[in-house]
Amino acid sequence: MMMTMRRKTRSLTACTPGLAVFAFLVFMMLPTLLAAESGPFTAGTNRLSIVFGSAVAFDQNYTVFGMGGGTFVADGVEVGLDAEVWSGNYPHIEQLSPEVRVVLSRDGVVQPYAGIFYRRTVIEDYRNLETAGVRAGVFFLSGRNAYFGAGLAEEIHLNCDRTVYTYCAETYPELLFAVIF
Repeated sequence: MMMTMRRKTRSLTACTPGLAVFAFLVFMMLPTLLAAESGPFTAGTNRLSIVFGSAVAFDQNYTVFGMGGGTFVADGVEVGLDAEVWSGNYPHIEQLSPEVRVVLSRDGVVQPYAGIFYRRTVIEDYRNLETAGVRAGVFFLSGRNAYFGAGLAEEIHLNCDRTVYTYCAETYPELLFAVIF
């Protein structure tokens, strides 16, 4: 089970090209950075996640609930799918997000990661929103099958309507605790 807490706001809009460059470099150097054994990030390991947090959209506060899962298809390479429901205000928001995350194998308890994701957001009474993004951070191992994580995500809304949305890009922190089964 992975619990993710995050706060997304429309006010965090500074574009961080350094995050995108870091994610690109990780994927380019992937073959040399992955090792055969990477603790809880080995091929065949599965992740189940529960998301709970808060967010701000349309100048209103929302409570965010979600679930997700992933499979490490190779050592250090996870393919996953997450779903979220934003409730407590209007319009009702739902998100579906496939992702690929790479965890770099290193000695010690700190394991850097980077990933890419696509997100489809369904917003009641609005046109669906398509998003592409990158994320990067570090996992802190707390045993063979558990870790904490902290990082940043940046997403760009691909079909952003500036008459509806104040910003077409967002950068926000991500915090998580995960148990791998």
